[in-house]
Amino acid sequence: MFRLEQFDYSNKTVFLRADLNSPMKEGKIISDARFRAVLPTIKYLLEHGAKVVIGTHQGKPYSEDYATTEEHARVLSELLDMHVEYIEDIFGKYAREKIKSMKPGEVAILENLRFSAEEVKNKPIEECEKTFFVKKLSQVIDLVVNDAFAAAHRSQPSLVGFARVKPMIMGFLMEREIDSLTRAYYSKERPRIYVLGGAKVDDSLRVAENVLKKGKADMILTGGLVANIFVLAKGFDLGRKNVEFLERKGILKYVDWAEKILDEFYPYVRTPVDFAIDYKGERLEVDLLSDERRLFDEYQILDIGSRTVQKYREVLMNAKVIVANGPMGVFEREEFAVGTVGVFKAIAESPAFSVVGGGHSIASIHKYGIEGISHISTGGGAMLTFFAGEKLPVLEAFKISYDKFSSQFS
Repeated sequence: MFRLEQFDYSNKTVFLRADLNSPMKEGKIISDARFRAVLPTIKYLLEHGAKVVIGTHQGKPYSEDYATTEEHARVLSELLDMHVEYIEDIFGKYAREKIKSMKPGEVAILENLRFSAEEVKNKPIEECEKTFFVKKLSQVIDLVVNDAFAAAHRSQPSLVGFARVKPMIMGFLMEREIDSLTRAYYSKERPRIYVLGGAKVDDSLRVAENVLKKGKADMILTGGLVANIFVLAKGFDLGRKNVEFLERKGILKYVDWAEKILDEFYPYVRTPVDFAIDYKGERLEVDLLSDERRLFDEYQILDIGSRTVQKYREVLMNAKVIVANGPMGVFEREEFAVGTVGVFKAIAESPAFSVVGGGHSIASIHKYGIEGISHISTGGGAMLTFFAGEKLPVLEAFKISYDKFSSQFS
């Protein structure tokens, strides 16, 4: 795969596909974490005389945070301490003329790529490269740099469509992500512990199944809704309130799948021994084997309990490799952040090589100032797809581009 240092960018127009999709409130971006993650790539390109045209998506159609990239241009301008032009177009004549008029060392950002209908659906590379997006934009760019790891599990024109049209190069963030995830996944060091939490139950089950079958994990610790599904699969009753909630979320159907995983790997999947609920406005911890568990009929589980945190901590402190995705509970409420903070602090303090990902995981790490994790991944879905042993379309596109253009740029 092509790396940044292999190319001469002097006076070249570079399309940089980044993932600056960020949480927004009242039209303002409230976290610049993804912007900061791609700054090294942008600065490198500028220092080497490139004209940088950034493409990103923001939100999904009809969602609250579906917005133009005008605000993204403002945030980037502040971080780079220079003007970043907002181009209110994607690949039309206006955009192409603006790109053609750029000078080396300048940065512009295209309109939200998802304003283009072609960008919303996943299609094979062959179809992506035939899109108007790729045909039109390829007329005014020389090279493509992809630093959008968080979207690497998608196959859309801006992400994979240029692979056989222009050399497609890994940005520094993409390179670091791939190197770190590869190291964790293929490591022979033991024990290798996976911590699966949050609400992406189907993705987490795919990861659990893959790493256990392929001998990549020695133990899986569970939290969040993933834990609830495994607890039900183990035959415990989580009460009417929680079962109804899982059914409303559409994830109760995964209990059978979790059962199949347990049939084959029961001792290697650990579930909480206690949970926390909001009882009359206060955190109350309920042991899974106590009579108090009848409260689960009326109160929703919001976190794992302190005994579970301690048991998980003992496992994590002896690990050599840790992969974690998703919080242990509703960490946004301080009294129910005990599980998430306790587990992530243990990961940070462990001597293990650790990889933690997922938007909510990152948010909780920043919120509670947790330091010491080896690699914090910018991509939740992409990271889970990688550890589920499935191909990431963007990685495949890098390989295809390298095969096509390596003889010209070796």
